[in-house]
Amino acid sequence: MRCIYLVFDSLNRRALSCYGGIDPTPNFDRLAARAVTFERHYIGSMPCMPARRDMHTGRLNFLHRSWGPLEPFDNSFPELLKSHGVYSHLVSDHYHYFEDGGATYHNRYTTWDFIRGQEADPWVAMVKPPVERFREQYHPVQIDQERGGFRFQNLINRTQIVNEEDFPSVKCFDQGLAFLRENRDTDNWVLQIETFDPHEPFVAPARLRERFRTDYQGPILDWPRYKPVVERAEEIAELNANYRALVALCDEQLGRVLDAMDEAGMWSDTCLILTTDHGFLLAEHDWWGKNCAPFYNEIANIPLFAHHPDPNQRAGQRIDALTTNVDIMPTMLDLFGLALPEHVSGKSLLALMRGEHAGHKAVLYGIFGGAINVTDGRYTYFRYPADMEARALNEYTVMPTHMHCRFTPEELRGSTLAEPFAFTDGVPLLRIPSIASSIIPPRQGVGVSDTTTVLYDLEPDPAQLSPLDDQEIEERMCAEILRIMREHDAPPELYDRFDLARPA
Repeated sequence: MRCIYLVFDSLNRRALSCYGGIDPTPNFDRLAARAVTFERHYIGSMPCMPARRDMHTGRLNFLHRSWGPLEPFDNSFPELLKSHGVYSHLVSDHYHYFEDGGATYHNRYTTWDFIRGQEADPWVAMVKPPVERFREQYHPVQIDQERGGFRFQNLINRTQIVNEEDFPSVKCFDQGLAFLRENRDTDNWVLQIETFDPHEPFVAPARLRERFRTDYQGPILDWPRYKPVVERAEEIAELNANYRALVALCDEQLGRVLDAMDEAGMWSDTCLILTTDHGFLLAEHDWWGKNCAPFYNEIANIPLFAHHPDPNQRAGQRIDALTTNVDIMPTMLDLFGLALPEHVSGKSLLALMRGEHAGHKAVLYGIFGGAINVTDGRYTYFRYPADMEARALNEYTVMPTHMHCRFTPEELRGSTLAEPFAFTDGVPLLRIPSIASSIIPPRQGVGVSDTTTVLYDLEPDPAQLSPLDDQEIEERMCAEILRIMREHDAPPELYDRFDLARPA
C-alpha cells in the first residue's frame, strides 16, 4: 500500500466549489469525483501544532496542554509506521515544525524536507531592512511597531519570493512530486505533502490575483489580524480577494498531484487523503482569523477527502457521519494493517467507509484556555467559563516549550509534579500554573469579549446567527462534553473551570 497525505493550512471549506463555494476550484472537484467527501468533519485541538498533535496521536490534547511538541509518551503515526517497516516522508514549508514548540514532529518521519520562506520563518537575513519603503508599500496593519518583529520578517522574506517558482508552496509540491517520480514503483510508504498555504498572509502570484479584482486602492493588504472587523468594505473585499487567489494557487498545486496520479495510473494502488488543520473567519460573524473568536463552523467544520484504491470504497460519494482530526492517525494505521495503541479516541475513516462504524456520536474541539466546544452534527455548543481569568488552568507537560520559546523561569517556579494520566504510560508530568504573565495566559485571547456560552441548531440556522435557548439540549450537550472529557482523562480542575460535575 502507498498513501499520499495532503495537508493545507487554514483551508476554509466554503472556499471550495465542491463544498458550495462560489469560486471554481476544479482540482478539488476532480478529487471529489475520485474520493469520498466528508460533510461533517471537525477540528480537534487548535491551532497549528496542537492540531498536528491530534493528527499524529489520535487523541485530543487541548484539555491538558497549549501549543507544544510531541511528548515522549505520544504515539505518533509515522513513527509507528516506521517501526513496522513503512517508509514515511514529510515535505513541508510549515515552519512551525522547526520552532521550539514543534521540534519533535518532523523527526518522527523516516525522512523529511523543509522549504523555507513562509510567513515569519527566520529565513532571509537582513540586518537593516528598508523600513520606510515597507511602510510605503504595505498597509499599516501589516507592519510591526518594532523593527525586526514578526511581521517585518515576513516583509523581508517576500523580497526573495518574486517569481512563481519562488513561492514556498510551489517548491513544496515540486519536492513532493520528485518523491513520487523516484519511488512510484516501490511499496509501503506514506508521502505527506504539507503546505502553509492558504494561511495568512494571503500572497499569491499576480496572474491569479488578477482574477479577483476589487475597488481597493491602498497599499498591499493581505494579512488580517485576529480581531473583530473594523475595516471598510473595500478593505474587507481586498483581504477576501487575496485569500481567494491563494486558494486558487492551492487548487493548482493539488492538480499537479492529481495529474501525476493520472499519468502513472496510481489511482488503482495508492490512497490519497486531503484535509486541513482548521478554517478561517474572513469577516463572517464580524471576526477575522481564529483562536480569539468563537469557533464557528467557518473555523471548525473543515474539508476532508479520502480516496482508497478499492473500487468498493464509495468513490464520488459524500458521507454525513461525524468525523474529526483525531481520526487521521487510526486511519493511517488501518491502511497498513496495524493495531491501535491504547487510549486512541479517533476512529478509522477507512472503517467508516467500509461500513464498520457510524462515526462519532459527538466530537469535542477547542483551544487551551478557551471554550470547550462540542457538536453532535445537528447542534453546536460553545461553553465558556463564567470567569475566564479567575478559574484555575494548568499546563501538563514534560516538554515545557511554547510556540517559539521555552517556558520562562517565572512560569516554571510554581510547577509541581502531577500523577500520570491514563495516556502518559506511567509518566508523571509537570503541572505548570497558567499565570496572567504567561505566554499562554488563562483566557482565549487578548482583548476578547465574545465569551458567552451559546447553543446553535445547524438545521434551521447553518450560519450560526440565531442562538437557541433550550435547557434540555444544553444539558444533553454537557453530557457529551463530560463523556469525552472522561475518555481523555481531563484534569480535575477543568470540571470546576466549566462548572461541570466531576466524575465519581
